[in-house]
Amino acid sequence: MKLIRFGEEKNEKPGILNEQDERLDLSGFFQDWDSNFFASGGLEKLREIIASGKNFPVVSTNERWGPCVARPYKIICIGLNYSDHAEESGMKIPGEPIIFMKASNTLVGPYDEVYIPKNSSKTDWEVELGVIVGKEASYLNSPEEAKDCIAGYCISHDVSERAFQLEKGGQWTKGKSCKSFNPLGPFMSTADETLIVNELEMELKVNDVVMQHGNTNKMIFDVDYIVWYLSQFMVLEPGDVISTGTPPGVGMGKKPPLYLKAGDVVELTIEGLGKQKQTFVQA
Repeated sequence: MKLIRFGEEKNEKPGILNEQDERLDLSGFFQDWDSNFFASGGLEKLREIIASGKNFPVVSTNERWGPCVARPYKIICIGLNYSDHAEESGMKIPGEPIIFMKASNTLVGPYDEVYIPKNSSKTDWEVELGVIVGKEASYLNSPEEAKDCIAGYCISHDVSERAFQLEKGGQWTKGKSCKSFNPLGPFMSTADETLIVNELEMELKVNDVVMQHGNTNKMIFDVDYIVWYLSQFMVLEPGDVISTGTPPGVGMGKKPPLYLKAGDVVELTIEGLGKQKQTFVQA
């Protein structure tokens, strides 16, 4: 199944994307694709409703695409998780996952405008595989056990302001949590779909020029390991979003570095998970 959300910001409704790429309205059956939905066995109920053959209203093509899941309790990010990106950054391959947090109110739709913050000179791009947690996970026994805790996957754009992140002292959070800094979607592909999660091609373009091209097979720590690892330090809750790292080609790694400016158009693709497209505007 492919879960989508649509409608005005902060008033999105839940839906699905069918095999004809039509958006269908499920708001007559569910309130939202949120923590309560995942925690209460919502995916199983959704499968039953779809299998019943009911007809669902078609969403107008004019309706905005929202982030594919509702605002989560947490957005957790993994740094330097691609061996080729670590090399590009001139940093050692980490022995354990590097963890940082991103404010949960950064979530926006996959085609929304993204704001370059005030006083920003180094706003950067990062295409990432997003993981949606499906049930509470704490002190999991193994990466294999983590599989049952994953609801699905999506594209996550971990937009970053490098001066805020690296030159202002302290942790990375303030360079990651600016308004609109996490477009998510266009859809969440449920974990039972036929994605080979550790073999997905990824690409990001800026103004039609390919900047990032990679594959999830370059992850240092794979998805199941990440979920297991995180559960040793925090309680993962249904609906939480995990961004699993980015391949090489970020602006910071260019020679000379290259950063986003107002009017730039960024397009992201991950195999089997659709496309995003955002125009960057000055805050």
